[in-house]
Parts: sequence; structure tokens; C-alpha cells
Amino acid sequence: MIRIGIVDDHAIVRTGLRQYLSDHVDLRVTGEGSSGHDALEMARAGDVDVLLLDISMPDQSGVDALAAIKARFPELPVLILSGFPEAHYATTLLRQGASGYLNKECDPEEIANAIRQVSRGRRYISAAVAEQLADNVAGGPGGAASDKPLHEALSEREFQVFLRLAQGETVGHIAEALFLSVKTVSTYRTRVLEKLKLQTNSDLTYYALKNGLIQ
Repeated sequence: MIRIGIVDDHAIVRTGLRQYLSDHVDLRVTGEGSSGHDALEMARAGDVDVLLLDISMPDQSGVDALAAIKARFPELPVLILSGFPEAHYATTLLRQGASGYLNKECDPEEIANAIRQVSRGRRYISAAVAEQLADNVAGGPGGAASDKPLHEALSEREFQVFLRLAQGETVGHIAEALFLSVKTVSTYRTRVLEKLKLQTNSDLTYYALKNGLIQ
């Protein structure tokens, strides 16, 4: 029996997933939550074998929650189920420790199959993500790979800071939320601006909106 935790801020999504997964004898939903804090508490309790996590949540983004969970519980598989298309987040979050990435428009059976696969310690790569990764590899130096989004070059922490800045958070607030010093966050901000070839926080917001990273 694979124990599953579902974290999504929409109750109707959690209900639909729970009802669908209950039809599978080898899958059982043992926890539900609506925030990044809930996700971390679920992981800490140890009552789940796989965590099904949304990206967009009110108190803490799924990106932040993923980073916190993998830092404390690196062996727990985290499967991202998001409304954002694979092209926007998949490769970045896989690099940051996610076991798989699925778009909410996928076939429900794909979710069940992905849960089974990641519970065995394997990555789940959907056809869309596999095609994206193949395009990057096929491009090679100076080829198509050089056309991939600039944000894919950001480190895990840089990506966290970038998304928070893009959503209008101040350096001080980010420092408090991520338990970092203001100086450290300012350094990350400088690196992000350099890597994305931008000048201001407004530029970061525009970039994130244009690339579908925030709504």
C-alpha cells in the first residue's frame, strides 16, 4: 500500500484526487493539506510515502516547500502536480529534487502510474517533459539548448528568491521567510539580475509573467 499526501489549496482538487485514487487498491490517501506548511508537517509526521504537491499556494510556494522538504527529508518522493505547463517549471524543479512533474490536465491514470513509479525511488518523466529534455540535449553547445529559458540556469536558492522578488516581496521579507540575512538575499538578487540580464525588480516581474512562472 502506497500512502499519499495531497497538498493543494483548492479543496475541489483534493477531493477529486482522493476519490479517484481510492479506486486503486494499492493507493491510499493518508493526508491532505492546503499550504506549504501543511506539506512540511506531513513530511515530518512520516505518514506518507509520496507527496503530491501543487506549486501555487497562498502562504508558501510549492517551490519553497519542495526545497524545505528535500533539505529535511531527501528520501521522500515529491511529485509536482501543477496547473502550469511542463515547459515553465518541470526541468527546474526536477533539478531541485522533485521526483516528477505533471500538468493538471494530464490523464488521471498517469497520476496513479507516476505515484507508483516515484514510490519505488525512480523519477517520473512525462512524454512532454521527456521531449523538452531531449530538445535541450539535442541542441548541444550553441544549439537549441542555448535557447532554453535563462531562469533554468538559476540555482535552487536563486530561483526561490527570484520568484519572491517577482511577486513583489521585499528583500527584508524574503530574508525572514527563508531564514537568511538581508545581505545574503541582496547577493542572490544581484546574481539573479545578472543571470537573467535584467536591471530591476519590475523587470523580474515582467520576465516571470512573460514566461508563465507567476499569475
